[in-house]
Amino acid sequence: MSLTEQILAQLPGNALDGLQRADRLWQAYREDTLPINTVVKEVAEPLDIVDWDVVICGGTLGILIGTALAQQGWRVALLERGQLRGRTQEWNISRRELQVLIDLNLLTSAELEQTIATEYNPARICFHEGVEVWVEDVLNVGVDPVFLLETLKTKFLAAGGKLFEHTGFDAAIVHTNGVQVTATPSSDQAPGITRFKARLLLDAMGHFSPIARQVRQAAKPDAVCLVVGTCAQGFPDNQTGDLFASFTPLQNQCQYFWEAFPAKDGRTTYLFTYLDAEPKRPSLADLFEDYFQLLPQYQQVELSQLQFQRALYGFFPCYRQSPLRSPWNRILAIGDSSGNQSPLSFGGFGAMIRHLKRLSQGIQAALTSDSLQATNLALLQPYQPSLAVTWLFQRAMSVSLDQQIPPNQINQLLSAVFEQMQQLGDDVLKPFLQDVVQFPALFRTMLRVSIARPDLVLKVIPQVGIPTLLAWMGHYLALAAYSGLYPIGRTIQPWLQGLPAAQRYQFDRWVEAWQFGSGQDYD
Repeated sequence: MSLTEQILAQLPGNALDGLQRADRLWQAYREDTLPINTVVKEVAEPLDIVDWDVVICGGTLGILIGTALAQQGWRVALLERGQLRGRTQEWNISRRELQVLIDLNLLTSAELEQTIATEYNPARICFHEGVEVWVEDVLNVGVDPVFLLETLKTKFLAAGGKLFEHTGFDAAIVHTNGVQVTATPSSDQAPGITRFKARLLLDAMGHFSPIARQVRQAAKPDAVCLVVGTCAQGFPDNQTGDLFASFTPLQNQCQYFWEAFPAKDGRTTYLFTYLDAEPKRPSLADLFEDYFQLLPQYQQVELSQLQFQRALYGFFPCYRQSPLRSPWNRILAIGDSSGNQSPLSFGGFGAMIRHLKRLSQGIQAALTSDSLQATNLALLQPYQPSLAVTWLFQRAMSVSLDQQIPPNQINQLLSAVFEQMQQLGDDVLKPFLQDVVQFPALFRTMLRVSIARPDLVLKVIPQVGIPTLLAWMGHYLALAAYSGLYPIGRTIQPWLQGLPAAQRYQFDRWVEAWQFGSGQDYD
């Protein structure tokens, strides 16, 4: 029996079975054996009646946008395959990002404080034989998902929203005036309603959404973030955290990175790596075995001293074709379904929070102006150079199976980059650590790294490849263009408020695209 099996078998909630199920799915992605199911169809006839303005499939993060829309007066149905309940493990985020929950009247200030389960300072970034950087107030807040989702559920229902738990998405038919969603009850307690007729369908079913899979035609991910970890008690020091740490060179053609955070019932530690979806890549169980072997060295603690509370694992597929745009009218992917996050991040809660105000206001405008055609909805998930440029960074932090590079090259490159960012100050460092890339900061950082360590820059070119580098140059120039367009659009915007609703909707979405696409949404 492996070390992973020994430890996970002792945990509640069938942790070992869950890991094996996740590994089977990861294997199917690597071997490209998952079937493509046709879950969305189009017909040229109208619906006889439309009962809802919006139906949202996927409740864990869908409840955020659902509550905002219900409070705006829209008729919202929220479908969740199981019970809508937050997981035990906290969601880490920066406190300033949570302000949007107050701005949208989703939480009061007092409720926000109750939502925060843990808070710590400072956090570290460090690399093997390289620089060590400490920052404060970045991803240092742990949100309690159980309290947050329960609070939002109460407000959603109070605002007139309807929640259908144990009701999973099955299929959708797009009509000329709406979309009909068929849902399958998954328990005897589920309501008998299985068909929902709405003006708009929001797909919040996450990375493995069947709708997103149909759109992508089962294309292999361009990159994957593989993650394992635990929450445990017994660590001698649990006052600080690690945002991004590495203490080993390449292993198994992977560069291992670590995160660590205080949690309300222990300390959470993650091991993650960036790789492709080739069949020979390691399984989650393989990565977990390395995690347990390396954890004592990483945290300076013996495994025998730890009392493991739960296991954490998963894989996060990333696609260059992101954010994902629906080919159908009246369907919009949000959250992880859309791929609207950096390939460097795990997506999820943080990405949803960042775009929550933009999406809730944009969806309201789309419903008001009846701008529900595919071309109009695509403006809500626009091309964002600030995300596209990060693909080069992801590629520089991974190696192909057949590549040979110096074992410590990735650590040396990252150490050089963060050393320059630290010298440039928090205005450069903090946005980047929160997945916000801005042209001035990127330009200054790259210039300084090129001057300080030209040898590393030359080494990374063959690692990432010329095609990747050329594609990146296009995104880099677009980032510069968007940085200039946003101030212009913002100046013009007040003068165009008299336009018809449909035209105003389009221009407002362009301005938002320039804002978020240049990272100027960061306060």
